[in-house]
Amino acid sequence: MAGLVRALGKPEHCALHEPEFAGNEWNYVKACIDTGWVSSVGSYVDEFERRLAEYTGARHAVAVVNGTAALQVALRLAGVGGGDEVIVPALSFVATANAVAHCGAIPHFADSSPETLGLDPAALEEYLGHIAEHTHGGCRNRFTGRRLSAVVPMHTFGHAVEMAGLLEVAGRFNLPVVEDAAESLGTRYRGKHTGTFGPMGVMSFNGNKIVTTGGGGAILTDDAELARHAKHLTTTAKRPHRWEFFHDEIAYNYRLPNINAALGCAQLERLPDILARKRALAQRYGESFAATVGLSFVREPEECQSNYWLNAVQLESPDMLLRDTLLEAANDAGYQCRPAWTLLNKLPMYQGSPCAPLPIAEALEASLINLPSSAKLAGKAP
Repeated sequence: MAGLVRALGKPEHCALHEPEFAGNEWNYVKACIDTGWVSSVGSYVDEFERRLAEYTGARHAVAVVNGTAALQVALRLAGVGGGDEVIVPALSFVATANAVAHCGAIPHFADSSPETLGLDPAALEEYLGHIAEHTHGGCRNRFTGRRLSAVVPMHTFGHAVEMAGLLEVAGRFNLPVVEDAAESLGTRYRGKHTGTFGPMGVMSFNGNKIVTTGGGGAILTDDAELARHAKHLTTTAKRPHRWEFFHDEIAYNYRLPNINAALGCAQLERLPDILARKRALAQRYGESFAATVGLSFVREPEECQSNYWLNAVQLESPDMLLRDTLLEAANDAGYQCRPAWTLLNKLPMYQGSPCAPLPIAEALEASLINLPSSAKLAGKAP
């Protein structure tokens, strides 16, 4: 509590993460309403995709309705099929596993790194060495007989996974990497933006993300054919024609509406300022909790420039009871703090899924506390 008070003072209510609209949001949304272009076709969709690709360094961006839809389509394009297993972190938001399940595949849970909070390349390599075998049909789980068809690193709270090591491990086992970069817009690893390391990466622009389109997501790729196919699949697989309705694949109505993209364009214009204030808030938290016994502030890992989407502190000794006691006290005082997610392998629908040993993920679950992280807490936008 003392660290929160030193960093934020004593507000009546301090939300975990709030959107901020201080630029051209109203003007762009009003333009959609005035012109009638509010649905999944319009100039703002194209502009949002162009700006997002330019900012991240990806050659192509395909805007969709949310991050879960983006990941589902990216996994399908990566070759994930029914009955496959996909390696995902046990410590992640449920959407990571749900997107796998939406493909008819099975999430296979792996452990985290204490430094990055994301997938641990060394632990994954050791585990795959035990359970994986190379066959003519690809890499398979020797215990279930199912194909291992992809690995999905998720950049937890905006902190980048150690991608160099992960890509090496994935390459040795012939697993395509589809990055869940939903939380990491603005984060760079070794100078390269998250979501651009594998064949595809996905972003989220939900209302609680660093910038928002209300609800939205995107697929990033450098591959022109993957981008074309992603756009086709997310637009009901309709072949272009002046009047005919002809669809050549089972597909999805997942394209981002123009009115949401308009909001996103205005938000992206302000992203550098938002990132600067997020880092200022993280620095303030680091200083405020420096003298707190038994707690440490979670800092960006080596070789990562984090967006600090959600700030967090960590108990030096994992203790679920103490964690919940601190959460109750903080929330009672008006600070909306939360724990990390319940490990995905513990959720009822995934309890039968294959799972690696999870000593680090279990310790993180019992020790992480997210702090109020809105950019406005560092000061008002100019």
